[in-house]
Amino acid sequence: MARPDGRALDALRPVEMIVHFHRPSEGSVLYRSGGTVVLCTASIDDKVPSFLEGKGQGWLTAEYQMHPRANARRQDRDGRGRAPSGRTQEIQRLIGRALRAAIDLKKFGPRTLAIDCDVLEADGGTRTASITGGFVAMVLALAKLNARALREPLAATSVGYLDGTGLALDLCYVEDSKARVDLNVAATASGKIVEVQATAEGTPVERREVDAMVDLALVGTTRLAQLQRDTLLRAGVDLAAYVA
Repeated sequence: MARPDGRALDALRPVEMIVHFHRPSEGSVLYRSGGTVVLCTASIDDKVPSFLEGKGQGWLTAEYQMHPRANARRQDRDGRGRAPSGRTQEIQRLIGRALRAAIDLKKFGPRTLAIDCDVLEADGGTRTASITGGFVAMVLALAKLNARALREPLAATSVGYLDGTGLALDLCYVEDSKARVDLNVAATASGKIVEVQATAEGTPVERREVDAMVDLALVGTTRLAQLQRDTLLRAGVDLAAYVA
């Protein structure tokens, strides 16, 4: 069965990264993956949370938000007059955990790096796009500080098990909504896994199928890491210069 956009099963959606899109922030990128568009910004504050005061290290936190018209119908802005939804909190914690794995906070100094991910258009993969774009915004902020605090490039993507099709990389919403298994992987450029999220929507799957999905996801994160490098180089930022 053909994919909705005609891609090969192991192909990523077209990726576009426009750096310095948001001028006031220390680092920013407008990240597009197919029909999903996320504005990722990195802001630096010269203080840390109270639990880190006096310890000489920094902190990274993340926030995630859907624009009211990110989807076909307008939805109320999450968190307006009420606590953010469980989905929002879960995703922003994932983004924070993933990006903290890519930075040595002891080398960052007593500062807080806040990554804000605002989903402008949603067509599946908003959390993985936020991680991948958030990393680029983070590096741009580190470059502004001239801080050698990176561990390794990091990206994220999804893989689905589609009935009648098999394993497919980087799902759009139509595929995601019908997948028998939906799996998200955040991993470094060298293939080290930071986090795996996977759910069987009904029938359990064999371990070997999950392993094959992770393998395909790592193909995708490796390609995305190269796109990150290329984008940053075009912006005059060499990742190697900021590795701790």
